[in-house]
Amino acid sequence: MIPEESFVSIENRMQSVGLALEELLVTAQKQDCLTVGIYESAKLLNADPDGVVLCVLAADDVADVDDVALQIHFTLLQSFCWDSGITILRVSGLRRLRRLLGAVDANRNQDEHGDLHCMLVTNPQADHCRLQEVGTYCLESRRLDQWVPELVLQER
Repeated sequence: MIPEESFVSIENRMQSVGLALEELLVTAQKQDCLTVGIYESAKLLNADPDGVVLCVLAADDVADVDDVALQIHFTLLQSFCWDSGITILRVSGLRRLRRLLGAVDANRNQDEHGDLHCMLVTNPQADHCRLQEVGTYCLESRRLDQWVPELVLQER
């Protein structure tokens, strides 16, 4: 049996990593180091996989889970990233991601943010502490046999 303190500790850790991911994505977008969309991500992975440091796969509701085409894309992207040594993280909280990434530049066309199911981060400042925190979480998850770590982004 796991003590109650461990649940609180795990919840705090997940919240901390969620905040780190949010900050990382916003920073990457501001630095033009964020590729958004399944098709755009696949093109980048084909052209320059060595430049990608993080792959975020986002899905929320039953419709996303039941979307066979989306799940096939996820499987292919995960496989490619795994073979290329790219850190992979699955998240839920598409609404939060839309608010977060849509608010960075109000002048951008909202269609750019239409497909947030896949996002690639490419080399935002090599020593970005938030990238390290997210990467550590993913590594720790893999050590616990969670090969594709998952995270829930909280609405605020």
